[in-house]
Amino acid sequence: MREFLTEITHNYYIIVAAVSWFLAQLIKTILNLVVTKELNLERMVGAGGMPSAHSAFVVSLTVIAGRLNGWNSVEFAICFAVAAVVMYDAMGVRRAAGQHAKVLNQIISSMSDNFRIVYEVEKKRKFDLFRKRHAEDPDDQKSQKAIEHNRELLKELLGHSPLEVLGGVILGIAVALMFPLP
Repeated sequence: MREFLTEITHNYYIIVAAVSWFLAQLIKTILNLVVTKELNLERMVGAGGMPSAHSAFVVSLTVIAGRLNGWNSVEFAICFAVAAVVMYDAMGVRRAAGQHAKVLNQIISSMSDNFRIVYEVEKKRKFDLFRKRHAEDPDDQKSQKAIEHNRELLKELLGHSPLEVLGGVILGIAVALMFPLP
């Protein structure tokens, strides 16, 4: 197991791809900080945003495979195919899933607002009926916590716009070309 970990951590392909991924996540975190004026460390590992870390990762791997094994090699062809699928998925399925999540979150939010109104009316009715009781009903507290918990139920940043994928492609190429060949 130790030998396996040593080989993995010294694998040139993985090192270049990991550096590309790390730089993309770092750039994404910094850009998010500039735009929102808040440091969100989740951006260091989260999906979505500019540039695409997935694209940077697979493109740098593809370029390194081409540089080391030749642009006509089976290694380059496999990496190219995987990169194409990852980038297509990022702009297609994952982006659509993020857009669906945004709509569903809006629906959940509006339902929660409506539920909160009903909740407040019912709470007042219970309070009026049981005025002598001093403590709140524990079930009321659970309902309120459930409403708050469901406010942001689905993750919206999943996929990428074509521009974010292009940013990842450019970063991946740049990192792979800057790394000296072993």
